[in-house]
Amino acid sequence: MKISRRKFLLSTAVVGGGVLIAYSATRPSRHKLANADLAEGEERYITSYLKVMPNNEVTVYVPHTEMGQGVHTSLAMMAADEMDAAWELVIIEQAPAIDLFANGDIVTGFAGEFGVPSFLMGLIGASSKAIAEIGNLQTTGGSASVRFTGETGMRVAGAAAREMLIECAANRWRVAADECTTALSYVQHNASGRSLSYGELAADAALLEPPEAPILKDRSQFNIMGKSMSRVDIPAKVDGTAIYGIDAHSDEMLYAALRLTPVFGAKLVSVDASEALNRRGVKRVIELEDSVAVVADSYWRAKEALNLVKSEFETTKNDSVSSAEIFARFDEVLANENGSKDFEQGDTDAALESAADVIEGNYRVPYLAHAAMEPMNCTVHFHDGIADVWTSTQDPLSIRGRVASIGGLTEEKVNYHISYLGGGFGRRLPFNWNVIDHATLIAKEFDVPVKTVLSREDDMQQDYYRPAVSSNFKAAFDADGNLLAWHNRFTGPIQTPGAAHIPYAIENQSIRVVDGDTHVPIAAWRSVDHSQQTFFTESFVDEAAHRAGKNPYQFRLDLLQRHPRHRKVLEVAAEAAGYGRNLPAGRALGIAVQESFGSFAAEVAEVSLDANDQPVIHKVTCAIDCGWVVNPGAAKAQVESGIIYGLTAALYGEITIEDGRVAQNNFPDYEMVRMATAPEIDVHIVESGEALGGLGEPSTPPIAAAVANGLFILTGQRVRELPLKNHDFSQSTPVASV
Repeated sequence: MKISRRKFLLSTAVVGGGVLIAYSATRPSRHKLANADLAEGEERYITSYLKVMPNNEVTVYVPHTEMGQGVHTSLAMMAADEMDAAWELVIIEQAPAIDLFANGDIVTGFAGEFGVPSFLMGLIGASSKAIAEIGNLQTTGGSASVRFTGETGMRVAGAAAREMLIECAANRWRVAADECTTALSYVQHNASGRSLSYGELAADAALLEPPEAPILKDRSQFNIMGKSMSRVDIPAKVDGTAIYGIDAHSDEMLYAALRLTPVFGAKLVSVDASEALNRRGVKRVIELEDSVAVVADSYWRAKEALNLVKSEFETTKNDSVSSAEIFARFDEVLANENGSKDFEQGDTDAALESAADVIEGNYRVPYLAHAAMEPMNCTVHFHDGIADVWTSTQDPLSIRGRVASIGGLTEEKVNYHISYLGGGFGRRLPFNWNVIDHATLIAKEFDVPVKTVLSREDDMQQDYYRPAVSSNFKAAFDADGNLLAWHNRFTGPIQTPGAAHIPYAIENQSIRVVDGDTHVPIAAWRSVDHSQQTFFTESFVDEAAHRAGKNPYQFRLDLLQRHPRHRKVLEVAAEAAGYGRNLPAGRALGIAVQESFGSFAAEVAEVSLDANDQPVIHKVTCAIDCGWVVNPGAAKAQVESGIIYGLTAALYGEITIEDGRVAQNNFPDYEMVRMATAPEIDVHIVESGEALGGLGEPSTPPIAAAVANGLFILTGQRVRELPLKNHDFSQSTPVASV
């Protein structure tokens, strides 16, 4: 990849260790770069995230993409509140895909979350922005936007801007800064009654260096944060004016339909395109290493012509692989290998040997697709030594870098055009996406824009999937029914450290991972490992509770004495759901809890069986502690969304492999929870005042276990494999309450 001299110097500094800190400290500040490179006319950047106009409008640049989670609104609220800006004067823009807006805050945040030693965190913090530039990081994912960028980026930027504006006003009035206050985009000197708007002070403030550690507001001082604000992206999505990547259009545009190898990893051997080339509107048939594409003057014509192309792909050792074979291999390695340490405490083997009782349970979940509503697409236009790119992505900078790499350009010669995302869930992260490279290679053959689109069928069969996982458990009890040991072996890889760990006070624990690699491409899926591991762990702890003859809710509380936040959300959810009180006949409640992405979520599912003995979920009660909430309305919507997404996976989600390839073809083969089958969802926000946690993903993990645990009470059948649609509940024996 051709990189800029600046990025070369930065990467050299990384190799040099401490040199990077000196470079980061002495280079021009980011807001000066913004004023030099981006400001036009009377615009002034007070920090790189905040631009103030003479008319007193404040533009907040958000370095995250909007894919339905409301992040543009929430992050702007955090900056505007700390700045004391008038909300009605705030304009919100997604930051462009340029190095200036590489997101160092997520580098620091994830470094701490992934266990970087504390003695290195100072170096990471000082170098984070440079690291983000080198790595092309402008990522939206991991429920990181508010808790990382918001807390250490947006709030700090707003507070810094406020202090700079006060300093400028105090200098003009020749008074002490502590005599000045701010409100609604004005600096006031109450003693004299004078005031100046932020717009009047912007030019002076832009000449100052932002303070590195401005004083942030106490929560009691918030004016915007903590209130339910209307999301700024909603009006355009309602009236149809919102622009998504797939909406890119020009009169001269061409369209590419792509056929990828059906068995992952195979190469293209031969192509007969003679019939397709005779179809109206077809321009070219392009052969790539693992695919063939037809380019035409409309997508329909390209897709129809592609159906006429005869293509042959190489045979591989994976051509006969099936889901049954994959799980059989998982069973074999789990039975014969001890794997690698994930978490060890005490002497689990000895506890199992001396136990009065031991139970075992073997669980598994299938591959899952992301099934985003907007099909995967990418439009690229090579012209005049540059490339323009239109696509929906969770990381614009990485896409810019990828197109530059494939297209043989420097990154500065690639222009990414911002758009909304029609669903992400991890699918639109650069390393989960197999259309960018193909779109770039195809577009290089033309001097007009070329839009490459994966059909719904292509996307379903060419996704990067949530991993299929098997997990085997043993639990040991003493003579009084107390848990002595927790033994867990599961197939990897581990994508999110700690997802399989448990909060319960069990003295002896052995949690290890064995190799689960297959030829099926895998990647991040909403809540990543937590979605599988929470189903496993919260189902098996439920098994342990029933084996001990104890109420599953009380059993959990008794083992969570050292985890008050887990206990609190469990208590709130149970109380709100009426746990322990009489239910209508034929209904039961299941419960589960999990910590993920800095937040704690407990869910209670009220379930029954319909006339066909299929599960019905009537209501889900969720209590979630994310520290504190920036935008309560958006937070509730996020929790509801995560529950629906996880419920779809629990009830229906299943990607199966037959003859080395994906068997499912489109939504008729991959059912979703729809409005008619969606449960009532009751969300309770528990504000502990602790550090901010995420909201986009933490409500997804507990739902499958909560539903399965309720079904056990209702039917006596322990669900150890998803989806639920594959189970026969016709022979049911309700479990006596404990």
